[in-house]
Amino acid sequence: MARVAVHSAEVTLSDGQRFASLGGVVVRNRRLVLLWLRRQALRLANGHGTVLDPESVPLPTRDVHPVRFHGSHAPEELRRWATGGAHQDHAIRALEAGFPALFTVLDPAVGLSLTLAGWRGRPTDR
Repeated sequence: MARVAVHSAEVTLSDGQRFASLGGVVVRNRRLVLLWLRRQALRLANGHGTVLDPESVPLPTRDVHPVRFHGSHAPEELRRWATGGAHQDHAIRALEAGFPALFTVLDPAVGLSLTLAGWRGRPTDR
């Protein structure tokens, strides 16, 4: 039986001492990892300044929880990463070579960092 490769992706938030997962996914190939990460980056960037009541707005399946940024730098960087061809090429090359694809943006107003990560294997394989 042929072994199917799996890839994982996760979005995390950190204050430098603690971190929390905003959500993640396990998919069958690296292109789906990149597609999911791009979707989450754009969702987070476009939701900037929007306060959602988690009880009243169901999240689409496997989407990360929204984040309220305190400045516009992080959403702009997320959009740039998600739509920039060079950034996407770099990420897919890293995944093809067996390395993780990582992208981190900072919200300097409150000292938080948001990281988009994708890698080959399951979440426990990192």
